[in-house]
Amino acid sequence: MKIEIDEKSGFCFGVVKAITTAEELLRARHGAVWCLGDIVHNRVEVNRLENMGLQTVGHERLPELAGKCVLIRAHGEPPATYALAERYGFELADATCPVVAKLQERVRRAWEEMRAVGGQVVILGKPGHAEVVGLTGQTNEEAVVVESLDDLSRIDFSRPVCLLSQTTQSLSLFNAMRDEILRRAADPSAVTVHDTICRQVSNRNPHLREFAARFDAVVFVSGSKSSNGKALYGVCREANARSYKVEDASELRAEWFAGVETVGVCGATSTPKWLMEKVAAAIARF
Repeated sequence: MKIEIDEKSGFCFGVVKAITTAEELLRARHGAVWCLGDIVHNRVEVNRLENMGLQTVGHERLPELAGKCVLIRAHGEPPATYALAERYGFELADATCPVVAKLQERVRRAWEEMRAVGGQVVILGKPGHAEVVGLTGQTNEEAVVVESLDDLSRIDFSRPVCLLSQTTQSLSLFNAMRDEILRRAADPSAVTVHDTICRQVSNRNPHLREFAARFDAVVFVSGSKSSNGKALYGVCREANARSYKVEDASELRAEWFAGVETVGVCGATSTPKWLMEKVAAAIARF
């Protein structure tokens, strides 16, 4: 059986920055580091870092962390979190992805511009997702978050609209949203569109589609919480019906590889390369 790992799968540079920051802090502080939420949406990688001493906490525990080092992950945080750091006296280590940080600033400016003309900021994204929470926080929670075309009914099309997107959203869905908003708008010239989708993520779709089609079977490695993982796995399934999603090697099934001569292993932007290699080694044993 021939097994190939997709060289373009795995951590995006924003996640690499966050993981590297965490590892450096853990070494310097002998494990005394707290991360605000899962540092990456991958249970296996989170477990690895927790074994090094990283402690994952929710916002409700921030008042207990005076004098401690708290890591902001790649998804970013709303302004309220920075205000809490000043209030409770904990140190923030900011590992927000540079692309997300730039988007937060753009959302904040868009909100100010829309307020001046009585308009609305509309964000294509998953409600409650960490990145989206950070984005809506830039607008005093006034942004309208839409996840599908059905959600567009929440927009007042008689007012100006500024459309932006969570960095990991589908480019085709964003374009469909843009077209429909322009179609429904009372004044299309009052609609502003900012394509803020990260190309390092979106460009993986056509590559992954070609990669998945080359093999008899495909194993996609991703955490169950990863929105990006769900989207990319969908791309694999479209290209190859014999695509299977696992969190780690323990979820592999021998029957998936019956009569299979070639297997492709790939993963999400939150999937570490070492985990894909571990899964590939386990497949080889079948």
